[in-house]
Amino acid sequence: MKARASVIAQKLLNLYRQAHVIVGGWGAVNRVFIDEATDEILHELQDLPTGKMLIQHIKNLRDGVTPMDSVARELLPYGGMMVESAVASDMANDELKQLILAIDSFNPSLDGINRFMANPIIKKFGDDWVARSKNALFNNPEALRKFDDIVRAATAYRMWDNANEILGHNVTDRVRADLQVDMPEYETYLPMFGDEGKELLHRLHGLLSSMPSHDVA
Repeated sequence: MKARASVIAQKLLNLYRQAHVIVGGWGAVNRVFIDEATDEILHELQDLPTGKMLIQHIKNLRDGVTPMDSVARELLPYGGMMVESAVASDMANDELKQLILAIDSFNPSLDGINRFMANPIIKKFGDDWVARSKNALFNNPEALRKFDDIVRAATAYRMWDNANEILGHNVTDRVRADLQVDMPEYETYLPMFGDEGKELLHRLHGLLSSMPSHDVA
């Protein structure tokens, strides 16, 4: 199925480019690469920007050249600039203390997430709040671990809202295509909401099962 292979190839490429801000880092995304990169997917990657780099990275993983929690320096997306930025932060000490205090006082609920996102430091970071917070916490493993839990909780509620938004409106082919790319995230986070989350996930799967076929003979 060429259309599906193209969607999966783009998803893997997105993961490759965003590994520096994904919870679990390379250890998490490398497992996805190994599990999903079939020959058909690798063929699709050849024609995508930086796709050849990802193909080589996957080959290195399969051959045991690169550990499963790592990536070769020369194959880092963006020439490694995103990783290098993680060792330097322009955050003032008092701002870092405020960030750590917000992390330590975080309550894993929707209200807790809203309060955390309303923190002046997080608001200052804007859309880059995950990457910039990780940069600032680079030398504080305990705070970084707690921050990853916050990102996980925030992502879970975001996926919950997205799922309800999708199911509450007429579903277009574009929405189905986007859903197919994002499905691994829904499968990861919606079960965190118990039976209600599992029911939402079941309904999302139903949308994909009714997705029209665009196979090319």
